[in-house]
This record gives sequence, structure tokens and C-alpha cells, in this order.
Amino acid sequence: MVQATLSSNWVRMTTRVLTMSLLAFAIFGPITNMLLWAVAEVWYFPYKLPLEYGFSFWERVFRPEGNATEALFSSIWIALLTVVVSLGIAIPAGYALARGKMPFRYLIMLLFLLPQAFPAVAVHMNVARIFYGLDLTGTVMGVVLVHASQGLVFAVWIATAAFAAVDGELEAAARNMGAGRWRTFIDVTLPLALPGIMASAIFVFLISMDEFTGTYFVGAPDVVTLPMLLFTSSMEGNYQIASISSLILLVPSVGFMLFIERFLKADVLAKVGS
Repeated sequence: MVQATLSSNWVRMTTRVLTMSLLAFAIFGPITNMLLWAVAEVWYFPYKLPLEYGFSFWERVFRPEGNATEALFSSIWIALLTVVVSLGIAIPAGYALARGKMPFRYLIMLLFLLPQAFPAVAVHMNVARIFYGLDLTGTVMGVVLVHASQGLVFAVWIATAAFAAVDGELEAAARNMGAGRWRTFIDVTLPLALPGIMASAIFVFLISMDEFTGTYFVGAPDVVTLPMLLFTSSMEGNYQIASISSLILLVPSVGFMLFIERFLKADVLAKVGS
């Protein structure tokens, strides 16, 4: 009996360790491989680790003719504009969907998901054709509009949940004290919904920083972002440049998340979507 219990515990522990090891490998394996490629000078099959380490490829990336710095600032600028455009639509739309007695409310919310239901290549190819007629191809504004169409899905849904989580009695109390509808929105509703709106800003920023297909169809070759540089390096088999570009891409995303995190409160965020 004791022997059977010990055997059962050993099998359970072994299974747990193997599962955790596989999960860790699935998560950290590609990241570790990318880090190794970023400092690899010489690495080819069948060797499991680089034969030589160094930073000569980093110097190559940051050369003026490497375009990495220009592409990085272009990515950040486009992502910030995308956040502004997305929130400019998501805040009034989210408030109207959460507070207003809008007919076909759920149908309207589902419409924001519609672009995600089709293959991205087909959607962006047709968007590029329309933008060509509007002289928006090859422009930053054209790329921003494409990125915003991707980010609006999250921005509107999260903003709607954030406004729906605001206690209506607080708004009623403000109006009873003489505040108008606009003053109540600015002083009561918007500050209470701000953590959810900031969360949607993070999603939109990260989506824009990683977006490639729309940028390729609408922006190339005049607008070059870091994901496009990464794609070009990967297609040329230059894994060192591609890995370094990926690491550079992480910097503004993590910085933006840390900045926005200062405005997020866990207790308020917990109400979003409730």
C-alpha cells in the first residue's frame, strides 16, 4: 500500500515537472534563441550554440545607412498617433454604447470586430487600393488609419466596459448638485473610466508597434517601420539583424507600458468589464 502511494506520488511529480519544463521551453526557448542570435558573430548548423560572440552586428544596425534608428522613431510616432486617433473614436463611442440607449448596440459593437473576421492580407490589400485613390498610400496618415482600424477593436470594447463600470449614482449626484452633462462627464465619468481607457491605449500602442501587413501594403516603400526592417532582415537570412531589431522593438513597448502603469489602479481595473 505504501509502495503504491509512493509510486503514484512519483508519477504525479514527474508529470508536473515535465509539463512545467515543456511550458517553460515553449515560452522562453524562442526568446533565448533570439538573445543568442543578437550576440552571435558566427553560428551555423549543426552547432547548438554560436561559435563566436560579439556586437559587430549591433554597430551595423545603428549605422546611419542601417535605417534602424529612423525606423524606430517612425514606429513610435505612428504608434502614438494611432493611440490618439483610436481613443478619439473609442471614448465617445464607448460612452455612447455604455450609457446611451442606442438601438442595435450589440450589432454596432460586433461591427468593430468585423475586420478581424477576414484574412488580414485581403483586408489590407483592398484598403491600399482605396487609399491609393485618396492619395493616402505611402503616407504616415495612411499607415496610422490602417493601424487604428486594428486597434479600434480593443479600444472600443475596453472603453465601453470602462464606462459601463462607472457607478451611475455618482453621475446622478453630480447632476443633482447642478453640474451639466458635459461637466459631469469631464469631472466624474471620465476620471473614473480613465484606468480602462489607459489599458486600451496600451493595447493599441502594442498592436501598432507590431503591425506589419497594413504598413507593408499602405506605407511601403516610403514609410518604413521597425517590423518591416525585421521582416526584410529575416527574408534575407540575416538573423542577427532581425533579432537585434526585435530587441529594439521591445524598448518603446515596455517603456510605454511602464509609463501608463502609473495611472492604472488594480482595484479600479477589476471593475472594468464587470
